[in-house]
Amino acid sequence: MRYLDADRTLLMAPPFQPQNFVADNVRTIPRSGIREFFDIVQNQKGVISLGVGEPDFVTPWHIREAAIYALERGRTSYTSNLGLLKLREAIAVSTEKNFGVTYDPVKQILITVGVSEALDIALRAVVNPGDEVIFHEPCYVSYSPSISLTHGVPVAVRCGAENGFAVTAEAIEAAVTSKSKVLVLNFPTNPTGGTMTRTDLLKIAEVVLRHNLLVITDEIYSELTFEGQHVSIASLPGLRERTIFLHGFSKAYAMTGFRIGYACGPTELIDAMMKIHQYSMLCASIISQEAALEAILHGEADTIRMRDQYRTRRNFIVNAFNAMGLTCHLPRGSFYAFPSIQSTRLNSKEFALGLLQQHQVACVPGSAFGPSGEGYLRCCFATALDQIQIATDRIAKFVKTVQ
Repeated sequence: MRYLDADRTLLMAPPFQPQNFVADNVRTIPRSGIREFFDIVQNQKGVISLGVGEPDFVTPWHIREAAIYALERGRTSYTSNLGLLKLREAIAVSTEKNFGVTYDPVKQILITVGVSEALDIALRAVVNPGDEVIFHEPCYVSYSPSISLTHGVPVAVRCGAENGFAVTAEAIEAAVTSKSKVLVLNFPTNPTGGTMTRTDLLKIAEVVLRHNLLVITDEIYSELTFEGQHVSIASLPGLRERTIFLHGFSKAYAMTGFRIGYACGPTELIDAMMKIHQYSMLCASIISQEAALEAILHGEADTIRMRDQYRTRRNFIVNAFNAMGLTCHLPRGSFYAFPSIQSTRLNSKEFALGLLQQHQVACVPGSAFGPSGEGYLRCCFATALDQIQIATDRIAKFVKTVQ
């Protein structure tokens, strides 16, 4: 049967339905709960946003200047698939100094387009269809979908406020089956600000070793630890060789738009990730890599300055939530508060929409971060203190009307 005549005019064909061509594992993935909510926000005027997880600081001038100078020098070419060697060398020095983990910059470090790409290609490099990947929840919105896109099986482990939103070795142990292959960790955690102690990580390490698991650890918020010392699970005995360490520049250096992250790990795993990276992204932007080099070499004072401001904001917003009757634990890292709204008897989406519509304050429903986040609200305090003060006053007014 012919479908085109001599003039290439369509004669007869079944109706084309694009939705029927979407892959099954993509069809079942929901849109990001964060982005879905902020599509609504875009239509509101005068809104104070405590929603988007992005520093309100402009990237420090000397880092921006490094990007400008790179352009002026004509640094506009591709780099190695692995990234600029001088940046990888600087990262190797940093991971040894700040995390106590040593990597070969030639073979064990890969520069990626943000940590999101690093997580994606790490999962794609190691997960076979049907492999189970354990992660803790509430968690960043991309973890479960990223696992599903590899045809792996996401296995969520609940973290609760009663434990400071840390994950326990016992909970991980209970989730392990014969199909378990990978454990994904993110501390300090988005959205809760939960962190882990060395003692707790040692218990988890024992579970990992006993069940022969691979660990993927996302430590993008590590520099924004307010109390105590951040500890990477990769630094524990026996874990370096079975851990893919992910980090980046977005949060600590206010470089979200530069889209620069990196992965460190065993040579064989980094090589597998590089294969995917070279056929999808090829390499990260050379201009952004030059800026990242300036940040890692000379940006520590900027990070400390911003962290001190975040700490002040954290203390204010947590006290404000507790004072209005929304129980809120003190996050020990990141720049998120995660107050409970259970006393209002509204679910998290109802609360967030009501707050936005009636008082023009945007926060993210806890349910966006998995079922374990229901009953909570994510409020980003990477916002100017005067705006946080106005926002919490408005939230308190809303709470009085619903409690």
